[in-house]
Amino acid sequence: MKKRESVTHNLYQKLINEEDARACKAIDESACREVPGNFILTLISQFLTQLGDAVSNPKIVLPWIMESIAAPLYLLGFLVPIRESGSMLPQLVIASYVRRMPIRKSVWVLGSILQALAIGAIGVVAWQLEGAVAGWSIIALLCLFSLARGLCSVASKDVIGKTIPKAQRGRLTGWSSSAAGLITLSLGALLLLNDGDSFSPEHFGVLLAGAGMLWLVAAVIYSRVTEFPGETDGGANGFMEAIKRLDILRTDRPFRRFVTTRALLLCSALTAPYYVVLAQNKLGSATYLLGLFILASGAAGLLSGPFWGRFADSSSRQVLIVSAGLTSMLGFIVCTLDWLAPVWLSVGWVLPLFYFALSVAHQGVRIGRKTYVIDLAEGNKRTDYVAVSNTVIGLVLLLMGLTGALSGILDITGIILLLSCLCLVGTLLALTLPETD
Repeated sequence: MKKRESVTHNLYQKLINEEDARACKAIDESACREVPGNFILTLISQFLTQLGDAVSNPKIVLPWIMESIAAPLYLLGFLVPIRESGSMLPQLVIASYVRRMPIRKSVWVLGSILQALAIGAIGVVAWQLEGAVAGWSIIALLCLFSLARGLCSVASKDVIGKTIPKAQRGRLTGWSSSAAGLITLSLGALLLLNDGDSFSPEHFGVLLAGAGMLWLVAAVIYSRVTEFPGETDGGANGFMEAIKRLDILRTDRPFRRFVTTRALLLCSALTAPYYVVLAQNKLGSATYLLGLFILASGAAGLLSGPFWGRFADSSSRQVLIVSAGLTSMLGFIVCTLDWLAPVWLSVGWVLPLFYFALSVAHQGVRIGRKTYVIDLAEGNKRTDYVAVSNTVIGLVLLLMGLTGALSGILDITGIILLLSCLCLVGTLLALTLPETD
């Protein structure tokens, strides 16, 4: 046992790389003693779930699977909004239950198990079914997956706030993203080197079933996190209590500004599928192209995660500004190339390279906003912040997902330009956010 604790402590020290790594800001002394073990356990759990997310990526992998099983084309537009907003919309009500619980890691464990079952079932559907039945089955299971994801989202930020010091939370997410990106590179390389014939729906089914196992293992590991009882006041349940919490948006100006900024920065995620569609229009749907995009996504997580994490521990506000600015700039460049020099976008590696840069920027947006909202408040106020912001963002995401309907008016680059302009507005608004130090 002592040897295991020594290995854990040494690994923790190397990852944090600070002489005062045990300095516990914003957590109590009893939790401080457990920080090394909790940091490593949370890191491994996040790595496994992020790897599962990469394997079932709704921007790349799931659309490819839907097409391979001949699912109706109109269903593809539901993938990203359902996967993201479905995990956010119920969070005000979920938070009412979570607030009653002095120990909240069990909520995360339950959510991870449900995600495992849902994603494994999607693998079975991809293996055994096809056509509209398969497509609608995947959509239904994705709804279940997203609701389970909501449980984890509410619980994880609160548990991290109780168990990990304030100056180390960004690096926790950054290192897990980097490790998941490393493994994702292997998947991308496998597809890139494959001629496409051997990656049938059956193989994708097995791949997703394996992804489901990642969430199960993560649940087991996360259950070992040492969490001390926290606040349980304000745990009344019901829809009216959820509505009352929305009043935070009226009374708390810094939080309101953060939610508005975060809503505009959704464009970093919503733009990504249009890069993939643009590449398919220019180059076709060869398996090597799927491999290039997965490689780009994995490399972005591997290389940028630790950078954004350390940057976020210094200033999550600055991370939001830089990553949002990069997102909008990339969109402007892609649109300019398509209009003035379209031959460049027909070169096989160019759009995957832009997707890599966009994925780097999105990592920054994701790590920055997670770290910012955790550091903005403490105790049950943090739970309210997470629940309110995620619920509002879920609604906004559904509305912004309707940008796909603009395809009858705008071409793909026109939609990319629109989303990039919105992200630029988000960048300017992020400049007005207060620091959380």
